[in-house]
Amino acid sequence: MKKFSIAIIGATGVVGGMLIELLEQRRFPVERLHLLASERSSGQRFTFRGSYLRVQALEDFDFAGTDIAFFTAGSEISALYVPRATANGAIVVDNTSKYRLEPNIPLVVPEINAEQSKRGLQTRIIANPNCSTIQMVVALKPIHDEVGIKRINVSTYQSVSGAGARALEELAMQTANVLNAQTITPEIAPVQMAFNVIPQIGEFQENGFAEEEMKMVQETQKIFDDPNIEINPTCVRVPIFFGHSLALHVETHRKIEIANAKRLLTDAPGIELVDLNSDGGYPTPVTHATGQDAVFVGRVRELLSSVNGLNLWVVSDNSRKGAALNSLQIAEELVQHLH
Repeated sequence: MKKFSIAIIGATGVVGGMLIELLEQRRFPVERLHLLASERSSGQRFTFRGSYLRVQALEDFDFAGTDIAFFTAGSEISALYVPRATANGAIVVDNTSKYRLEPNIPLVVPEINAEQSKRGLQTRIIANPNCSTIQMVVALKPIHDEVGIKRINVSTYQSVSGAGARALEELAMQTANVLNAQTITPEIAPVQMAFNVIPQIGEFQENGFAEEEMKMVQETQKIFDDPNIEINPTCVRVPIFFGHSLALHVETHRKIEIANAKRLLTDAPGIELVDLNSDGGYPTPVTHATGQDAVFVGRVRELLSSVNGLNLWVVSDNSRKGAALNSLQIAEELVQHLH
C-alpha cells in the first residue's frame, strides 16, 4: 500500500492530539508525519508508533512533498496557510469554518456523502463540518432517506472542549474556585462556565442567532443537498469536558413507525442505538460517548404535536467523531483515489 506524507496543523490542540492518536489506532498509511503549531509550541514532543516527534513551527514549514494536510488551528490560520499548502501540492482537510460554505468546496461526512471526498482531487480542499452538525446529520440520515425531513428543531448541550484546550483549563479552574469559594473571572467563555449553562456559542448574527446556530442550519442543508429543510437551532454550552448532546424534534414528510425508525438507526453506519425506557437506558456523554467513535441515539419517540415526526436524543464525542475522526475518515476515502 502506498504511504503518504501527512501534516497536522494545530497538533498541540485538542483535535490535533486526537488526530495523532487516531492515525496510529486506525493504521493510516503514514510515511512521514509533520506536527505543526505556532512558534511558542515548537519543540513539544508527541509519541507516534513508538517514536518521539517534535512539533515544528508552522511559520517555517515547507509544504512541498506533503500529500495531506489536516488544519485544526482556527479559520484565521486556515485563511493564511491553506493556500500555501495547496500551492505546494497538498490536499487539505480543513476542520475550521473557513471553507465549509464555499459552493465549490465539498463538505463531507463520510456516512452521508463519502463520494464527495473524491472531488478533493480537483478542489484540493475538503471541509470538515461543525461538530454538532456532524452528529446530527449522521443520526438523521437513515430517517431522511426513508421518509424525508421537512423541519428540524434542535437544542444542543455542548461541552467546553468544543472551544479548545484553554476552555477545558478554564472549566477546571473555575470548578475548583467555586468549590473553594474563590472569585471567578471569565476569560474564554463570556460568563462563568462552571455550574452554569450559556445559551451562546459564537458571535451573535444580525438575525439574533449565534454563529454556531447558523452553522448548523447552513451546513446541514449543504450536506443533505436540500435547501428546503427548515432548521431551528438553539446552541448551549454546558459545564462538561467532552461530549455534545442534541435534543432533536424532527418533522418528516411521511409518517414513520417507531419500530421502523429504530431498525433503520440500528442498521445505519456510525450509529449505536441505546433506547430502553428504563433508568439509564439512554446514552450520555460520560457513560457512552467519550472516547468512542459512534454517534449514540436514544429516547426515540413520536412527536406529540405532529402526526409525522420523531424525537431523538443524540450524543457523540465532539472532539472525536465531531472533528478528528471525521477528518480522518475523509482522508481514508481520499487516499483510495490518490496514486
